[in-house]
Amino acid sequence: MSKFSKKRGNTTPGISTASLPDIVFMLLFFFMVVTVIKEDDLKVDVITPEATELKKLENRSLVTYLYIGKPAKNYQGQYGTSPRLQLNDRIVGIDQIPYFLEEAKRTVAEGLRDKMIASLRVDSDVTMGFVTDVKIELRKAGQLKVNYASRPRSKDL
Repeated sequence: MSKFSKKRGNTTPGISTASLPDIVFMLLFFFMVVTVIKEDDLKVDVITPEATELKKLENRSLVTYLYIGKPAKNYQGQYGTSPRLQLNDRIVGIDQIPYFLEEAKRTVAEGLRDKMIASLRVDSDVTMGFVTDVKIELRKAGQLKVNYASRPRSKDL
């Protein structure tokens, strides 16, 4: 019998995966902390009217919001006190609606573009003439699905 044994080749040891769950949870926690859910900074005061028949929107990613109301107190020096239209974080004129809708449609898959909804969040003190002008511009831009945002009526009335 031989005193020396043959080496079967130099094999490297396997990579330890014991710390892998720690790394995955650390990354998950990191992305949860640094992710910001986009909220619009309202520059107009919007107190939506009350309603009794409400329906919840199903797919909120297909909804674009248009805010109509008087500018907030800290913006009245810049924009005045007449009703204004806010798209995203900008107060703009009604003529900017087609550009806003085109920009919103680019973020949605092509097959879902015809299902997009324009949601009007209108202050209850705004005249219907301004809202009608916005609706006419929406119609010209090809946005035919429009809804009005409202809050539920209190039960004691």
